[in-house]
Amino acid sequence: VCDTMSDSRSTQLNGLPLPTDEAVEDPLLNSALDEHFEQLSNRRRLSLLLLLNRGEIETEADVIDRSTCPERVEIELVHAHLPKLATAGYIEWDREGGSIARGPRFDSIEPLLEMLESNAEELLDESGFI
Repeated sequence: VCDTMSDSRSTQLNGLPLPTDEAVEDPLLNSALDEHFEQLSNRRRLSLLLLLNRGEIETEADVIDRSTCPERVEIELVHAHLPKLATAGYIEWDREGGSIARGPRFDSIEPLLEMLESNAEELLDESGFI
């Protein structure tokens, strides 16, 4: 059941517009941003994208070698994270050769990666959690 109230309380929360089914003019409420956050919400995908942004990885092996549990990481990468990032266009992944490169949509997520890198200390409390 949709609330059809037309007063400002139904369209705003703390002065910010709430998402609606109608076109949203605020770029921060764009569905593309939701997709970026979905990809970044997993620590393994976030780590992979950060490493790729830094130029520290070129292959699956580069990621697996950084792990304390390589067998588990390899399974997760090959069966979940790499396919998901490749389907979203953030990476180009050669399943046969294992190479990983920036995909055609990497530029759209790069500003978020750079923001996270440059503000890491402010985003984390002393225990290491956001």
